[in-house]
Amino acid sequence: MEIRTRFAPSPTGYLHVGGVRTALFSFLYARRHGGKFILRIEDTDLERSERIFEDQLLDDLKWLGLNWDEGPDTDGSYGPYRQSDRLEVYRKFANKLVEEGKAYEVYAEPDDIGKLREEILAKSQAPHYTREMLEKLSTEKIDEYKMSGKKPAIYFSMPRKDWILNDLVKGDVNFTEDSTGDFAIMRSSGLPTYNFAVVVDDALMKITHVIRGDDHLSNTVKQMALYESFGFPLPAFAHLSTILGPDRTRLSKRHGSTSVGEYRKRGFLPEALVNYLALLGWSHPEQKEMMSIEEMEKLFDLDRVSKNPAVYDEKKLTWMNGRYIREVSDERLYETSKPFIVPKMFSEEEYVSNKKWIIQSIKSLKTELEELSQLSEKMEIFFVKPEVDHDLFVTVEKSGVIQAYKILIDLYESIDDWNVEKITEVTKKAVKDSKIKASDFYHPLRKILTGKESGPDLVEFIFLIGRENTIARLRKFLEG
Repeated sequence: MEIRTRFAPSPTGYLHVGGVRTALFSFLYARRHGGKFILRIEDTDLERSERIFEDQLLDDLKWLGLNWDEGPDTDGSYGPYRQSDRLEVYRKFANKLVEEGKAYEVYAEPDDIGKLREEILAKSQAPHYTREMLEKLSTEKIDEYKMSGKKPAIYFSMPRKDWILNDLVKGDVNFTEDSTGDFAIMRSSGLPTYNFAVVVDDALMKITHVIRGDDHLSNTVKQMALYESFGFPLPAFAHLSTILGPDRTRLSKRHGSTSVGEYRKRGFLPEALVNYLALLGWSHPEQKEMMSIEEMEKLFDLDRVSKNPAVYDEKKLTWMNGRYIREVSDERLYETSKPFIVPKMFSEEEYVSNKKWIIQSIKSLKTELEELSQLSEKMEIFFVKPEVDHDLFVTVEKSGVIQAYKILIDLYESIDDWNVEKITEVTKKAVKDSKIKASDFYHPLRKILTGKESGPDLVEFIFLIGRENTIARLRKFLEG
């Protein structure tokens, strides 16, 4: 049997990290077992669905490397892969259930259903509907509906029995016969409800494994009943535990960035985000933390997915992103850094013509970076001359290092070929010739040239700002 998983987002907003984890686990499970990963767009919420969100969603998934085998922009045998293009399919299957007596038409307004719900709750009963209740409402409205040409909703007759779901993450989940009552499968607008459309789509697209968040767990009993009524084979279900914020409440915007787009704007690398999200509920067999998506594809399985909620730690994510930034190739770092430097620091033309210098300057700052959005601020040290620290001048003067810096200026002026090796050589000579401690020489020198206590390799920095800038900063300091 070919393994087929799917990710079925609604284009009603930007892609959330919780959705990414669901997509990632579905993608990895399919790849691990040589199967197919399908992308389906659930856009039947016409009021909230927007094409801009769908386009962004597709772009974000591609950026993350979660490429689908079948989807709205990819040929497949089971399309269309956008629900709004499948409305006739849903009508056909809903009518089939009505013809078989497994579903029925309801002529009632949403307000009528709401009042019925309130009446049931007032009796301290579960808000479950029965065919008898809803057909009674229909008798009052059926003539009005038919005369005005309004369409009825269609409700499914929920079989009254217990159900057991063998969930691949949660284990056995029991649903008693009073878990739910009859429920709508088609609205009077002609649009399908979520529980109905998802069953029809998953069955017709031959989905073998449904991997999703456990907020869908309560829906599963309705879907199991629909599968049974149609005679469709039931897919395997795996419900992933909720992602919590550091305060142990459901992850939301109040905890910080939560969408892929926000992390892209902050300069996160896709492999860092994928790596971190994979560890939210799944663990590497050898407890490794840093791993490529290719390694995950070979190792991922649901038996290592935890039942317990995962806690989202953005500090760990930024740490991991910093690790990936330090490991990325020079060429990719140059390309990836462009949106964060142009036009703040350079024009397009300058970025191209100064490529070698820009690569070297970014490399020198690598150890300080956790997000590429920090680059423009970090790079200011190459262009902004620091203010003279008068307290530092007093300290340097007392320690006798002033003379050493004067020697250093003369040596820098004498260099024929301005390069890291030559700068290193003459800087060491200045320390030796002035007969002072290296620590008394180098620490103040960094503060004089950069205005900071720490930063990139000092000699590399001196090389990058150039001879004239270096000497000018030193002279400005020595002049007090």
